[in-house]
Amino acid sequence: MVKVNDIVRFLNDVGGGRVVRVEGPIVYVEDEDGFERPAQAKEVVVVGQGGTKASAYERPLTFKSKLVEPDVPAPKVNVAPAVKPSEVIETEEGEILNIVLAFEPKEIKHLNTTTFYAILVNDSNYFLNVAYMTRRDDENTWHTRYTGLVEPNMQVDLDEFGHNDLNDIEHVAIQYIAFKQDKGFRLKNPALVQQKIDLTKFYKLHSFHQSEYFDESVISIDITRNDLPARQLQIDSSALERAMKEKRYADRPQSRRVERREKKKNDIIVQDLHIAELLDNLSGLTNTDMMNVQLDKFREIMEANKKKIGQKIVFIHGKGEGVLRRALLDELKRKWPRCDVQDASFQEYGFGATQVTIKQ
Repeated sequence: MVKVNDIVRFLNDVGGGRVVRVEGPIVYVEDEDGFERPAQAKEVVVVGQGGTKASAYERPLTFKSKLVEPDVPAPKVNVAPAVKPSEVIETEEGEILNIVLAFEPKEIKHLNTTTFYAILVNDSNYFLNVAYMTRRDDENTWHTRYTGLVEPNMQVDLDEFGHNDLNDIEHVAIQYIAFKQDKGFRLKNPALVQQKIDLTKFYKLHSFHQSEYFDESVISIDITRNDLPARQLQIDSSALERAMKEKRYADRPQSRRVERREKKKNDIIVQDLHIAELLDNLSGLTNTDMMNVQLDKFREIMEANKKKIGQKIVFIHGKGEGVLRRALLDELKRKWPRCDVQDASFQEYGFGATQVTIKQ
């Protein structure tokens, strides 16, 4: 019988490690890198006992000192407690993995001083063995901030941090293995998703939106959407240089055939009316001045597209006190009475956006 601290090898796979916990027929094996892997107890073989001569799979006691420089404290790693999973209520949609990383402010009205929670959403019928890691932009080494088992259709708090810690999380990574317990299931590929975070968003109220998973406003990042892990945009500097050279050449006057392109019906114009997106310097402006700038931008967009029948335009104005939204709706009613007006999709734009469809 397999026990905690037994040293085991996998029968049907390469590797092995030390058993860190046993839950019924499932054993959790920690490999030499410190990552836990679930396995059926019948699919492992005991090759040593805890407390005997150190195995190659056991991490040495000096492991931390090798990774952390003297006088530099290692980040606290949150480890999920080993609890007995609750009964899983499966749904048809849950057979597809949807995993989201969100950052929620503790006090959204005090963005400059509040702390934030890092939250993982597991919208699926699968258990997830998860590791959450971060690093600074000027470093190449990663730091683990959370490891544990996330149950199906659950949200878990991964970490809590403040503004002083923002530079430490400029790059985040989620690594996971998806599986089910005590039943058959379709295999899902393990994944490692890395994303770079725009830290300026943590200071801007309009960067936080409600989503399909949160009533409170959050910064939401897709880790896996419909079974497909997100991919970070990689910029090829040599390709970028070539593209810039080609653009300089294309900018010179040349004779060419004029081609008319038919506009796709689902092309939507999106205009963010938050004042910080329209002006770089707000010093000396009153609320009335800022409102006029926002309305002028709204009128400019409407005038530029008034002949494009069927064109959809989304104006992002935010929730706030609703002053800007009421001003837009009033002007649409008076000057554009034939246009269709409705709330824009909150899943895409949050609660604080209005969609206008141009009509004759």
